[in-house]
Amino acid sequence: MQNSKFNMQTLKMRPLAVFAFCILHFAFAFALTGCSAKAKAQTLPDGPPLAVPAAPPHEVAIEQIAAEEPPPELPPAPEPAPQTPTVTRTPARTSAPRAETPAPQPAVAPQPPPETPAVRAAPAASANESKVRALIKKAGEDLLLVDYKKLSKEGQGQYDQSKRFSDEAQEAIKARNFPYALTLAEKAATLAAELVR
Repeated sequence: MQNSKFNMQTLKMRPLAVFAFCILHFAFAFALTGCSAKAKAQTLPDGPPLAVPAAPPHEVAIEQIAAEEPPPELPPAPEPAPQTPTVTRTPARTSAPRAETPAPQPAVAPQPPPETPAVRAAPAASANESKVRALIKKAGEDLLLVDYKKLSKEGQGQYDQSKRFSDEAQEAIKARNFPYALTLAEKAATLAAELVR
């Protein structure tokens, strides 16, 4: 009886085992073919190259800008010739003499002389100039107190730099650039004062 039970169970299990065996083989075959294939991007087949049209000719328009000319000056109005009243002498008449009136002269308005630009020195510029000159003088006096030969290389460089700033400040004064001259003079005075200490 046990034998028959075993046969019955094996017969019932056999289709299930065959089914499981088929599923496993199918999964294995699917894994080998479908899943292991690498994904490739789809590319279009190479066709003939595109015909690129030629670029249109490039023309550069150059405009000549004329320098702005001053408006033409009007020629001065001709001065009218002085008219002298002409007196015609007529023979004396017995009637009262008729007084002749001179012809009226046209009124000529006097033209004002052309304006000349007035050059005025700003008070701040003169104050800055005097301050710059004072700083340059102070820097020069401080540098006179220093013995150049006894300075280290760094000190000599500082001395030369102070001299250079003083010279450039003088040039800036000549160019009437007082803010720049003031900056240079302050640097020169500071460097010279450090050398004296």
